[in-house]
This record gives sequence, structure tokens and C-alpha cells, in this order.
Amino acid sequence: MKRAILYPFFLFIAVAILQSCSNNGQVMHKNITGKSGELVVVISKDLWAGTSGKLIRETLAQPHVGLPQDEPIFDVIDVPHEAFKNIFKTTRNILQTSISASVKTEGITFIDDVWAYPQATVQIKAKTAKRFEEIFKENSSKIISYFIAAEKERLTMNYKKFYEKGVYNVLNKDFGVTMKVPPGFAIVEQKKDFIWYKYETPAISQGIILYTFPYVSDSTFSVKYLLDIQDKILKDNIPGAIQDSYMSTEKRFDQTFNILEHNGNYASEMRGLWRVENDFMGGPYISLAELDATNQRVVVAFGYVYAPSKDKRNFIQQVEAMIYSLKMNEQAKNNKINSQIKMGN
Repeated sequence: MKRAILYPFFLFIAVAILQSCSNNGQVMHKNITGKSGELVVVISKDLWAGTSGKLIRETLAQPHVGLPQDEPIFDVIDVPHEAFKNIFKTTRNILQTSISASVKTEGITFIDDVWAYPQATVQIKAKTAKRFEEIFKENSSKIISYFIAAEKERLTMNYKKFYEKGVYNVLNKDFGVTMKVPPGFAIVEQKKDFIWYKYETPAISQGIILYTFPYVSDSTFSVKYLLDIQDKILKDNIPGAIQDSYMSTEKRFDQTFNILEHNGNYASEMRGLWRVENDFMGGPYISLAELDATNQRVVVAFGYVYAPSKDKRNFIQQVEAMIYSLKMNEQAKNNKINSQIKMGN
């Protein structure tokens, strides 16, 4: 009886120890603290109240793209140097400033897992506030990208450990792809080249619609082409709650569109808002369209959130991490084709 009780306890301790080790297996770290999206800025009160603090807030707390209401990219919390104790040092995201005439080497560093794991920290050293602002402005895009990538990676790590195997296996068998979504996601409908799976509570709904279509030309990866197919898929397959209602893309606001690479494949990301025609439902979406060169098809993962009267940033970021876990089963063949195309260019 004692063994049955003690074994899980020691197993938990062993797992905790392993997870708190750094990559070299020597330095021990605590687990990170704080809510998703929180970011601590270590800075003096007078600088926070001045132009330096204003610059930081305008950059790191600017509105998140593709949400129906303004929500900041990060929830920024300022902490004076003298108050930066252990309780704050384990925060998931930290921007640490050192602005003093005694600074020997000015610059910026990006360091993982300084006081906790998995932690993202940025340290900026400058002799004056003016120099700090110059360094911050020059690196603002890198700073935002670094912290956003860290948030996404934390979610991805969780989904790698705990995921809905029913959805994973169907995608693997019937669609030639894999994707890891949290336990609780259930398949709503499946057709040829189309599948819809979602997670719902009384308060929110998170869903992913995955579909494929033949790749015909480079014009496929354009806003108009992808939107036309997206709206047809939504109208034909995602009905609303009342008669003659269906899901569609909200056109009163422009879509945010970017061309990128995902797992080495040509891809695009589109963000915006969705709505239900002839009804009063809507919310944010993110869509990843990826070229599967081996099978001459485009695989689209359309993720959406419905969370009336709630902040939606964290929910859409969770969906984003899910769809970016998309992998092609024949990626090794894709890699050969992609490398040949790059060599040809």
C-alpha cells in the first residue's frame, strides 16, 4: 500500500527535477510564473513615467492584430529595480533595463531561462535614456518577435505532451498530415478533403477547419484566391444556429496577410474576423495555407475563436499554436522538391 502511494510522489519529483534542468543538465531552474501574455519591465519609476516608458508601452502593449476589440500584445507590468526580487524573477517574460553612465558596454541581449524555465528575457544596457530609446527602437521588431515566439513555444510544448489522439490519428490516416490539439477536441464533421473539429464550453468555442484543394499556380497564394475558397468552404460546411445562416469572412475589415515558410514549405498566414451571415455571431480567426508539393495540393488550417464578452487574445494564440503544429506526412519528399526549387533559383 505504501509503495502505491510513494511511487507517484517520487515520480512527480523526478519529472519536476528533469523539467527544471537547463539544456546542459547542470543548472537548476524553477518553473515560470505568471499568466500567458504577461511581461515584466524592470525600469526605474522616473524613466517609466517619461519617454522611455511611453515608448515601451506603445510598442509592447500595442493592439494585437486581428481581434474585434483592442487587446494589447502583452500585459505589461513595470517593476522598479529595487523591487525586482525572486517573486518577479520567475516571470515568463522579462525586459530588464540598465540605464546608467557607469554602463561599460551598451547593447541588447536575448537570453533564455535565466531564472526560470521556459523563460524569455531581454536585457538592454545604455548610458543614457536617449541611447536606450535608440537601441529599443532599432530592435523593437526583434523584441516583439522573441517574446511572441516564446509564448507560442510554451503552448506547443504542452500540446506535444498532451494531445487529442483521436483527432491526430484521423488526420494522419485520412489526410496525410498531423496536428496536435489539446484533449477535449472532437470531430464535428468529416468529408473528402474537409474536416472540422472543435472544443466547446458554455463560455467559449475554439475550432479548426482543415481542408485541401489542388495547387494550380502561384496565384493560389493571394488574398483574393484564398478568401474565395475560404468563404465557399465556410458557407457549404459551417451552418449557423438559425435557418439560412452560415459562417463567412468579415469583409468590412482588411485581412492581415503574410507569405512565409512553414517546415520548409511555401505558405501564407491570414488573420481577420469571421461572422455568421443572418445572425449575430463572430470572432477572430487565423488561417495557415501550406503547399504540399509532393501531392500538388494546398493544405489549409483555419482556426477560429468564439468567446462573446471575453478577451480573445489568449484563446486565438492557443489556436495559432495548434495550427502551426501542422506537419505533412511526406515532408521528406517535400524537402527534396523544395531544395531543388531553391537550387534552380
